[in-house]
Amino acid sequence: MSAGLKRIESKVRQFQRKLYLKAKQEREFRFYILYDKIHRWDILLLSWYRVKKNSGSPGVDGQTFEDIEHQGVEPFLRQIQNDLQERTYKPQAVLRCWIEKANGKLRPLGIPTIRDRVV
Repeated sequence: MSAGLKRIESKVRQFQRKLYLKAKQEREFRFYILYDKIHRWDILLLSWYRVKKNSGSPGVDGQTFEDIEHQGVEPFLRQIQNDLQERTYKPQAVLRCWIEKANGKLRPLGIPTIRDRVV
């Protein structure tokens, strides 16, 4: 992990810790304005790295990690950030697959788009 990513992770963890402590200290407090926090650049960037690390299949849009990296991760994240700031972000449909269980039955598996996983 690069030093820059470690700094970002530390900063995000610090923010999460503040939220945790606030929730523990004031049990009646309600976080009504968290929406504006999810479009912070550090949170989106760390989220991208975590989603990429988990790998996974593309969703209904067919966009792969390689496609996003080829077009540029920063523009991809900036578009998400812009959509969140303008409150125009809409999650896409989930790709439905069926996987076999040990007993031979099938169970549904939903695969969201990479964009939705980042958010």
